[in-house]
Amino acid sequence: MKYFLGVDAGGSKTYAMIANEQGAVLGVGKGGNGNHQKNREQAENSLQQAVSGAIMASGLTKPQLEYSWFGLAGADREADLRILRPIISSFGLPQTEISCDTWIALRAGTESDYGIVLICGSGVNCAGKNPRGVTYQCGGFGYRFGDYGGGYDLSVEVFRSVLRADEGREKETVLSERLIQLLGYSSVSELREDYLDHSRDLSPHIAELLFQAADEGDQVATGLLNKQGDELGLAAAATIHRLAMEEHSFDIVLAGSLLTKGDRSGIIRRAIEQRVKHTAPNGTLRVLTREPVVGSVVLAMESSGMRVNQEVLDRLSRGMEGL
Repeated sequence: MKYFLGVDAGGSKTYAMIANEQGAVLGVGKGGNGNHQKNREQAENSLQQAVSGAIMASGLTKPQLEYSWFGLAGADREADLRILRPIISSFGLPQTEISCDTWIALRAGTESDYGIVLICGSGVNCAGKNPRGVTYQCGGFGYRFGDYGGGYDLSVEVFRSVLRADEGREKETVLSERLIQLLGYSSVSELREDYLDHSRDLSPHIAELLFQAADEGDQVATGLLNKQGDELGLAAAATIHRLAMEEHSFDIVLAGSLLTKGDRSGIIRRAIEQRVKHTAPNGTLRVLTREPVVGSVVLAMESSGMRVNQEVLDRLSRGMEGL
């Protein structure tokens, strides 16, 4: 029997999963931030914690692992890989591969060998692979480098909108009351003064306030979510054009917590679709329903020469239910 390790490391959580060649999940481990661009030491500790937890839960030893695939947020460039390779090598696993987390999400979300993936979690990213195997990544480096959105950016937008509404520079919004309740202030003025006096970070979870407010018809919240969708659609359209996929039929996998869990009413999704359909009318949006770590295990299996059938994929998916 052969055994495989898959890892999904994002900006807020890290999952590691070990499964056998039949898709039976033998062990799962968890950690915190796994993105070295945010905090290298923290990411290394999270990866070590998740991998060790999965191995311990499985009852296996490291030499028994046939292949391990690490899908890591922040594994974008060769400069990143020069940092990450020694970290992964220090784990003492027999055969390993590192990729950006976009590729494991794409593999988990489509049965095709090619397609587009959009990630909108704590940050955003977009990548694609065409039928010839050519790949392209659009963004993933933050607001200063052309991105827009994800939990961190949208939380800032919520904060700004509330302050602007209080000053009369923005429409009134239910976000004002929701934000001060969430952060524990009695008024927007108190919030403003405290943040001016102290350097405080904004949690990406503040962005979650947008969805309920938009469902209630709040124009400010709806506008921000529409902008998020349009920006993601622009990234997808640019990737499709760069890969000359305009005439192809393919899946556009939507991954990341704001797309898979937050956008239940579909405001972001509809804005993405509206933008993408102008470029690639045969592209089909598919919300990722599996944990991305399933994609990393599949890639580990395929790298060892296995052909992964639907039965194996279904077993892997069931093994991660509830996370």
